[in-house]
Amino acid sequence: MKKIAIVLFDQVEVLDFAGPFEVFSITGKRQIGTPYEVFTVAEQSTVSARNNLIITPTYTFANCPTPDIFLIPGGGGYDADGKPFGSRKEMDNPVMRKWILEHFDKAELVLSVCTGALILAKAGLLENQEATTHFMAVEALQKMAPTTKVSGEKRWVDNGKIVLSAGVSAGIDMSYYVVSRLQGAEVAKEAAKYMQYDYWGK
Repeated sequence: MKKIAIVLFDQVEVLDFAGPFEVFSITGKRQIGTPYEVFTVAEQSTVSARNNLIITPTYTFANCPTPDIFLIPGGGGYDADGKPFGSRKEMDNPVMRKWILEHFDKAELVLSVCTGALILAKAGLLENQEATTHFMAVEALQKMAPTTKVSGEKRWVDNGKIVLSAGVSAGIDMSYYVVSRLQGAEVAKEAAKYMQYDYWGK
């Protein structure tokens, strides 16, 4: 059973991580397909997501099992004083970058949603890759990663090992795409039917 780690941090966008968490969690649980072991992980033992949703991650960076796949969500920006929060803060967090780089080589796939792409870019993982992100962060990503082809109009992009999606709800579509890539379209369609989601691959 493949292990999928959903990385959390303060001010993470809720649907960025909850949408993919749901898709991967229900896959293979009924008629067809192989289930995944899905869990959350964060640097700290409690996370305050956007709009004050308080979460207790399954693991911290200190005790997390090695994932086969990990996902970096987005969410965040700058406050009225110009202080970064969410992904804009985490992209400069050495502990976050260290965890990502330690697990990158061992991972089968690395996924990002929304401005999670900024965190991967700051970790040096998007050089000469194609990427997408939230439409309001396209310019920032282009400046941060000049060798990266930023395709802001795409819902998701697949570089092989690294798969990225645009903003917020696009992470759900990307997750179904990943399920389809790993287990076939019929498995993804079955999971989407259970969620009553208008699956793009019909």
